[in-house]
Amino acid sequence: MRHVDFSPLYRSTVGFDRLFTMLDSLAQPDNGQTYPPYNIERTGDDAYRISMAVAGFSENDISVEAHRNLLTIKGEKSEEQENEGTELLYRGIAGRSFERRFQLADHVEVKGAALKDGLLHIDLVRNVPEEMKPRQIPISRASKDKAKQIEGQTAA
Repeated sequence: MRHVDFSPLYRSTVGFDRLFTMLDSLAQPDNGQTYPPYNIERTGDDAYRISMAVAGFSENDISVEAHRNLLTIKGEKSEEQENEGTELLYRGIAGRSFERRFQLADHVEVKGAALKDGLLHIDLVRNVPEEMKPRQIPISRASKDKAKQIEGQTAA
C-alpha cells in the first residue's frame, strides 16, 4: 500500500490534524492480526453493530471500553482448571488473549454489549446533538415599513 503525504494539506487546513493522523494510522498494516474474526453491520440509519467471534470466552474474560473516539475490546482467558485425570490431546479452539481497537466517528456511542452463542455483539448509535443537525430557516417577507426604516438608517 502506498503512503500518502498529507503535508501539503497541513498548509491550507486548520484543525484537521487528528483526521490526518487517523488516516496515517489506518494505512499502516495491522501486523496481520486476524483473531478474533468480526463483522461490522449497519442496522439502521444511525445504528451499527460489531459482532465478534469469541468462542470459549465468558463475560468475565472480556472487557469492552469506550474512551473518547476509541473502542477497545480485550479478551483474556482465565486459566482453566483441568479436570483431574484428563489430558488435552489437541487444542483446536483458540483461547489466546486478544485486543481489538476500533476508531469511532464523532457522536458515535456504545449502546450496549451482549454475549450470545459465542458471539460478542456491541451495539453502537450515532447521536448527533440538536445544535449540530441541519435546521430550516423560515424566510419572512419584509414589509414596506421595515424597508423604509432600513433606507432611512443608511441615508443618515
